[in-house]
Amino acid sequence: MGDRMTAVDAGDRAVLAALDGTGAAARAAGPGDAVAGVPPRFVAEPADLAQAAAVMRVAHDHGLSVAPRGRGTKLDWGYPPSRCELVVDTRRMARVVEHAAGDLVVRVEAGLPLDELQDLLGAAGQRLALDVPLPGGTVGGVLATALSGPRRLLYGTARDLLIGITVVRADGTVARSGGKVVKNVAGYDLGKLYTGSYGTLGLIADATFRLHPRPAAQRFVLAEADTPETAQRWVAAVRASSVVPTAVELDRAGGGGPTAVAVLVEGAAAGAGPRAGQVAALLGAGASVREEAPPWWNRLPGRPGGLLLRIGCPTGAVAGVLAALDRAGASAVRGSAGTASLFATPPEPLPSAEDPAGWVERVRADVAALGGTAVVLRAPAGAADRLDLWGPVPGAALMRAIKSQFDPDHRLNPSRFLGWRAS
Repeated sequence: MGDRMTAVDAGDRAVLAALDGTGAAARAAGPGDAVAGVPPRFVAEPADLAQAAAVMRVAHDHGLSVAPRGRGTKLDWGYPPSRCELVVDTRRMARVVEHAAGDLVVRVEAGLPLDELQDLLGAAGQRLALDVPLPGGTVGGVLATALSGPRRLLYGTARDLLIGITVVRADGTVARSGGKVVKNVAGYDLGKLYTGSYGTLGLIADATFRLHPRPAAQRFVLAEADTPETAQRWVAAVRASSVVPTAVELDRAGGGGPTAVAVLVEGAAAGAGPRAGQVAALLGAGASVREEAPPWWNRLPGRPGGLLLRIGCPTGAVAGVLAALDRAGASAVRGSAGTASLFATPPEPLPSAEDPAGWVERVRADVAALGGTAVVLRAPAGAADRLDLWGPVPGAALMRAIKSQFDPDHRLNPSRFLGWRAS
């Protein structure tokens, strides 16, 4: 520790010594540790729950702001933090705590990459039916951002598959909810609170999920709709049928071209083929059936670091949303047609007379008129502070109250989430 200490002042040495005393790997932060462009002072990597709780107690005692981090795949989502002094990196907390295969339940630490978890479960013929459109993310990061992919249509989102969670609060207190141990805090369902909280309520330490058997066969049915209205009719017909699709996705490039529709059917080997044939009949003569997904399946549109919107709307408004995005010049739209949860990117480049904020507000107004919402997940470097990322939030006052109860000093990812920018 001596060489590292020469590079920091006495106050930082005291903090690093305290962090070292927790057993976690602690160091002064470097250029690669910035969170949404904001450089921290320290990084701590706990190896287990006890060390994570001890690190959070040190942060509390020294008044440090804390930014949880997994593999960093979504650190540019949300507003930049107003303070960022300690990054708590969970990548050493990457174990499967328990896999009760007979009960279809798994408990894993938050730093385990979801891809690795799926490989481990696959060996037992099981899976977590949560596919996310951003490879490499950890379990904790997926929960913190409430990210989910195509299979949400049949199995639900991360919030639906989560049955238990262990968290470390701002003062280092460990709390558990659901799973095999039920210990709620002030009556809250911690799993629902922490999913989508962007690390502003505490550190997610581990999570327990409901699993499903891995299907024996899968078939993708693909077709191109000439208009958004045709795509919407197809989606409605598939959802109303007896096929029970796992996912219904769409992909539409800018410029008003055709809309690609892809339907995933999974199940027993003897049944997947005939069910896919039923879907193909609903989509018309141009439909094809294949075993592999199209290249765009479960992938976010746009370039890394570019502006990215997540749009939710009533399922009957998908065609209207696609038309509105066409009028706005969106370069790409992709996502779940079955649940009307879509991702969209702006024209590249934006017209010279319009800035990102103006484009977002124009799209948001058009989507709101259709009963939907538009949230900015990611903004280009330096642009997030000039954008209203979330738009109107009816529950903002309640969310602020919960934030103040769980993090009274507002040290956990301050300013990153909706309604808490003044923290």
